[in-house]
Amino acid sequence: MVSNIIVARTVYRSLSRGGTVSATSRLGVRALSSSSSSMSRNKKNSGYTFDEPMHPNYSIDSVKPPKYWGKPEETEDPMAYKRKPVSSVHAIDSSSNPPKLSTLDSVTMSSNGAVVHGRYGELPLDPSAGIPLEYLALLYPAAQGAAALRTVANGSKSGTVLVYGAGHAAALATLQLASADGLAVVGVVSGDQSGNDDYVDAVKCMTVEPGTVVSEEFAVLKANFREVVDSVVKGQDAQDVFDPDGFLEDFQKNLIEYSKYFPEDVLSPVPEDYNFSGKEKDRKYFDDNISAYLSQFQKGSPAFDEVILKEAFTKEQYAIFKSKFGKQLTAIITGDDEDVATDFNPADIVKKMTESPELISDYLKHQTHVLDGEKGEFVPYEFSILKNQIANNVDLPQGGPVLGAVVHVTPDLAVAVEAVAKAKTLRGKAEALQFLTESQKSAYAAASSIVTIAKENGKPVVVVGGQLPGFETVEPSNADVEEALSAMKLEEDGSSRLNYFIQVYRASDYPVYADYAIHRSQEELSGPRQFVVTK
Repeated sequence: MVSNIIVARTVYRSLSRGGTVSATSRLGVRALSSSSSSMSRNKKNSGYTFDEPMHPNYSIDSVKPPKYWGKPEETEDPMAYKRKPVSSVHAIDSSSNPPKLSTLDSVTMSSNGAVVHGRYGELPLDPSAGIPLEYLALLYPAAQGAAALRTVANGSKSGTVLVYGAGHAAALATLQLASADGLAVVGVVSGDQSGNDDYVDAVKCMTVEPGTVVSEEFAVLKANFREVVDSVVKGQDAQDVFDPDGFLEDFQKNLIEYSKYFPEDVLSPVPEDYNFSGKEKDRKYFDDNISAYLSQFQKGSPAFDEVILKEAFTKEQYAIFKSKFGKQLTAIITGDDEDVATDFNPADIVKKMTESPELISDYLKHQTHVLDGEKGEFVPYEFSILKNQIANNVDLPQGGPVLGAVVHVTPDLAVAVEAVAKAKTLRGKAEALQFLTESQKSAYAAASSIVTIAKENGKPVVVVGGQLPGFETVEPSNADVEEALSAMKLEEDGSSRLNYFIQVYRASDYPVYADYAIHRSQEELSGPRQFVVTK
């Protein structure tokens, strides 16, 4: 061991002085190498390690990689446009005349990296929150949506919130925050945005069951909209939907109407099929030809006596008919030509069953569910007229009682409400509605559907996004602003409780985009999105 150290020192002195190494020293180095290797192996086996000191002239860059392994030189495209840094983001103030970029609903990046809002000053943002700068320009409507939810829900953990104008910034915030809190939301997308079916579906996906979103055109039908709200509030009970007597009555009524419109002794119920429009010399052959042509199609229905049909065609006979119809339909869909009956005429089958009723099989009569024991053969996807299989193993969520309504002010709604509010008598209000445009009437009717339901339940109605005569407009507090910022923050899974559909106009690169964004936002149908301008 001592000799190895002496040899190493001798070699080191020679190299440091620039001299040569003798043959004896080279032999000593080989011996040292072999000895060190064996010692390293022995120490490794014994649990020790042998760490030799690094040579002072050695570094990680001492050995250069081949040229083709190196990083390629970056060549800048001379035609590429370099975007300018964004220093501020502005929403559009549509309430001013003329519309302009908002100074209140805007954020500015200061020289020290702080984010300063036009309304709320410097914002206490966490750099890891991941909030887009464009979202912060919409902080006021987001906070207003949070304030509306706080006013309406009042801390409730369950219930149903009604929202009109669900696609606009403040109402969209209410919808998303309420859904995130586990509340059911019935939203109405206003007429200026409901023409985009994809957008309506996207907003609907932001709710949680049993909540839903409908278009303004649907909410105008007050009875239908009330049914939707009731089904969300109470949960649609499958027992109430199942009405075998009503199903049978509807079938018999439709069959009578069908037999009168398509009688079997008339080849075609359309008179135009018998109109001759050819040459006069061919008229004598027309009747024979048209009869032969029409006879290849399905013949009509035999006549039915309503009294006999109601007495003879019972629910059991209806179940047998549905079974035959289902087999024929399945054979046609699957392409099984052997099982397809070429002379299958549903009306003839019902006629024969009324004249000679058939015996029902045990399978159709009992229909034991496949989950009920080993003898179960009935699959609940097959509708049964005799036994309710709709609600089997299905949990029907309930939204809970109505908590209140949130109405977002749209241009059409503002004009309609103001016109009606100016009238003092019922006649005057009717006349005011008569002189409104169709879009204004539709907005008023849809919003009134929501307001009426909320008032009938004794719940508050609040307004966001503007002011309406006779209603309270909520103003956000500091807590609402903090709630909006918290909802915009990205979670660990990359999601957030509050999201927006934004179109950004980068006036920082092209200043004319600021005027263009204002122009686009004032169009009749500007589109279902929020306009934001960067500078």
